Amino acid sequence: MTAIEFNYNLTGMQKYLEVFAKQLTGNEDDAKDLLQETFLKALVYREKYVNQNNFKAWVYTIMKNIFINNYRRNKKSKTFIDQTDNLYHINSGAEDTAYNPLSVIATKELTAGIEALDKDFRKAFDMYNEGYKYKEIADDLKLTIGTVKSRIFYSRKKLMENLSEYNPT
Repeated sequence: MTAIEFNYNLTGMQKYLEVFAKQLTGNEDDAKDLLQETFLKALVYREKYVNQNNFKAWVYTIMKNIFINNYRRNKKSKTFIDQTDNLYHINSGAEDTAYNPLSVIATKELTAGIEALDKDFRKAFDMYNEGYKYKEIADDLKLTIGTVKSRIFYSRKKLMENLSEYNPT
């Protein structure tokens, strides 16, 4: 493939790549940056493309990999690494939630709300919150998976109704 054919094929995919970039980023400006970076990387590594390969898949893979690498880089840059002796900053949080009066009250109300659930519903709900899978709960309670899912759903719904003051919406 000549450089002109390569460039023609690459620019011909711009609309499709824009849509894919918007799906990945969820942001118009970030999508444009991702598209530009993809075009640049495709042009720089043009020699790596082999004519027998699917050109569209090759370019989409470049875009996806750039997005993943940027995501990981951003996530890593937001990580706080404590350089002080005895890890002072990590062990002395800005706000200790264990003794925060609002969180203590909220925890008590949530616990009371869970305890107010019907016994059959509460058992399935508690097991699910402890990390059991639907199948394990169904086997333990000798119920169908559909019944277990229904009980957990209605338990959540009841809790949301009873604790609606904590719902941000």
